Amino acid sequence: MSPPSPIRRTGKSEIPDKLYFRIGEVARLCEVPPYVLRFWESEFPQLKPNKGGTGQRLYRRKDAEMAMRIKRLLYDEGYTIPGARQVFKSEVKQKEPELFRMETSQAVPKTDLSRLRKSLQEIADLLSRPSPGTVGQSPRARVMPSTRQTKVMDRKAELPPLF
Repeated sequence: MSPPSPIRRTGKSEIPDKLYFRIGEVARLCEVPPYVLRFWESEFPQLKPNKGGTGQRLYRRKDAEMAMRIKRLLYDEGYTIPGARQVFKSEVKQKEPELFRMETSQAVPKTDLSRLRKSLQEIADLLSRPSPGTVGQSPRARVMPSTRQTKVMDRKAELPPLF
């Protein structure tokens, strides 16, 4: 017999400290029938349990916590399903600006950006020029396997340093 697993409290219910939960275990934690969880999966894209090799749903801790959160929104706080979806969307929108905010110490100086832009433009100009000896030839004639590698090496020698 194995020792009991540690338990972490989240709100009213207790979530055992396990890696995966079956649908019946999550249904007991949320105090709803398993068919309700399956319905919520179709209504909330945030609730996406993995399926094992046998096709059984395997919920991770975040999935179990999400199911409990959905239950709280619908049953305790009185949201409708579209209303609960809107709550999740508004949370994502609030988090997005944080993801794209850069620290001032991480910001790239404008001079570096303009120098990089200039170097990239020079590279683009070099690559758009026809290679020596290919003027007037069809594109197929230029891509001969024996001369292709030497042409690439010639172009590398012409490139200016980036920094």
